[in-house]
Amino acid sequence: MKTILVSAVALIDIDGRVLLGQRPEGKPMSGMWEFPGGKMEPCETPEQALIRELEEELGINTWASCLAPLTFASHRYEDFHLLMPLFACRKWEGVPYPREGQNLKWVRPTEMKAYPMPPADLPLIPILRDWL
Repeated sequence: MKTILVSAVALIDIDGRVLLGQRPEGKPMSGMWEFPGGKMEPCETPEQALIRELEEELGINTWASCLAPLTFASHRYEDFHLLMPLFACRKWEGVPYPREGQNLKWVRPTEMKAYPMPPADLPLIPILRDWL
């Protein structure tokens, strides 16, 4: 079974809310809410992947020094196994804007269970809730 490496981030605003993006129509798991991020390119670190993905998806910039490793997800889907480090980030430049047609929403960790999320993301919710 193929393992896919994805890097994700919990962008945390001044009010302690976390940014979620809704997967657009036509993509696998469309309509589900997830943490920003994406697949790591060959020879890319998780931090480099996040810096690239945040600029591409949301039009914001951050730095490796602002990405704090928090936890990770390891989940077997039907066709692949996902390994996904989750970083916390409180500092970036710019205002997140949905550059790929996704909906965005700032959500308190205590309210995340109300948003349908991919199975790999679900175990991350209580960790975020307890950490924040």
